[in-house]
Amino acid sequence: MTDEQTESETHRRATEIATGLAHLEGPLLPILHAVQHEFGCVPEDAIRAIAKVLNLGRAEVHGTMTFYPDYRAEPGGAHTLKLCRAEACQSMGGDALADEARRILGIDFHETTADGALTLEPVYCLGLCACAPAAMLDHEVHGRVTAETIGRIAEGVGA
Repeated sequence: MTDEQTESETHRRATEIATGLAHLEGPLLPILHAVQHEFGCVPEDAIRAIAKVLNLGRAEVHGTMTFYPDYRAEPGGAHTLKLCRAEACQSMGGDALADEARRILGIDFHETTADGALTLEPVYCLGLCACAPAAMLDHEVHGRVTAETIGRIAEGVGA
């Protein structure tokens, strides 16, 4: 399949998704969620389709997508590890924990391991301030995270 055909298919499917959810009150965020679920990211061709269906400028759709850290323009890894970067976690060793996670994984924030197993993302509060520092693997939260815990998490996802 050529890039042109792939873009056409992406645009077609994103149009279907956007059209199906356009009736909602404030449909842009639900549409972005659905498109990301479908493609693993929100590709540029999908942004054009969403903008057309909602009668918005592409810049408005792109601006909304890039404002929220959970949306991505490129596919992430099979798993996502989020490390809390908020004040409570920082005061309990969050910087050292982030350094150790980057060392163990061999990647920085917003990057994915070479095998595609894990993407490392910063997050600015997981609501576990009393159990700082905190992390979240996919949708499972972990409190009082240590370098050893990060190592076990990474091993558990094959990173």
